[in-house]
Amino acid sequence: MLRKDRQLTMSVHQAFIDLKTELEQQIIGQQALIERLLIALLADGHLLVEGAPGLAKTRAIKALAERLDVGFQRIQFTPDLLPADLTGTEVFHPDKGEFSLRPGPIFHDFLLADEINRAPAKVQSALLEAMAERQVSIAGRTLPLGDVFLVMATQNPLEQEGTYPLPEAQLDRFLMHVWIDYPDSAEELAIMRLVRKELLQRQQADHSAHPTWDKMPREAILDARQQVLNLHMAEAVEHYIVALVQATRRPEVYDEQLAQWLRFGASPRAVLALERCSRARAWLAGRDHVLPEDVQVLAADILRHRLLRDYSAEAEGISLDSIIQRLLALVPVA
Repeated sequence: MLRKDRQLTMSVHQAFIDLKTELEQQIIGQQALIERLLIALLADGHLLVEGAPGLAKTRAIKALAERLDVGFQRIQFTPDLLPADLTGTEVFHPDKGEFSLRPGPIFHDFLLADEINRAPAKVQSALLEAMAERQVSIAGRTLPLGDVFLVMATQNPLEQEGTYPLPEAQLDRFLMHVWIDYPDSAEELAIMRLVRKELLQRQQADHSAHPTWDKMPREAILDARQQVLNLHMAEAVEHYIVALVQATRRPEVYDEQLAQWLRFGASPRAVLALERCSRARAWLAGRDHVLPEDVQVLAADILRHRLLRDYSAEAEGISLDSIIQRLLALVPVA
């Protein structure tokens, strides 16, 4: 009996090791987040994750949930959110003359509470009660939650206007407060290639050719997208895209003045956008390969809304477009 239990223990452990390895292949550059998620799952606790947008927070917990026999739900916390939007409510049925419970997202096993500090205190309290007590109170009834219940709440460290900071006593309900940062150049390059591979696989699964049409069908759009994704992009161009985005985060490497103008750089989404849009531009131009010129032409449109100017740049009247043009002049083509 002891030997059988030991074999079971070893097989479960190996399953978690394999799960961790698989997740690290899908969530590049966030090994610490993956480890903390698994630790929280094993320790029966909850995570508060703080990091800039676009760092695969949603992707990480969703990928974990997809590989487990659990239900997953994401809810975006906003100032107009009500506790009932989270916990659920009782609905009256006139034909039966009775109420029935309509459960909310909190009754899922895994819950992503995105930007928890965007919602008012009542909503935060409803979530934190469920985290601590493993139960939900609705219309005078107390309903238990499942034996597997994990909350991953996120906070954006950039924007604090219109937020409702969590008090220290509520913060203490979280097992861990995890800070995550940007991936390095090699990891960001791998992210770009992984997303492209996933898009190709998705397009191939849905692809169905249609030789002639009066109006362009959906199949033609899907076919075009697949051709764009298959377009050749040299490694030098890939490295150039990554270098441009990384320069927005570490401008002091290139220019002290630029470092004073930029308060916050672009997320990895900028890398993905530059790569995909550059491919599309080259495809539209009838080329079978991407040029650095494609990246440079689109850089302002892709970076403009992803950069934060410092107050000194605003005071001097330095526009974001001027900053981007300076970046393009300073970052060499690989």
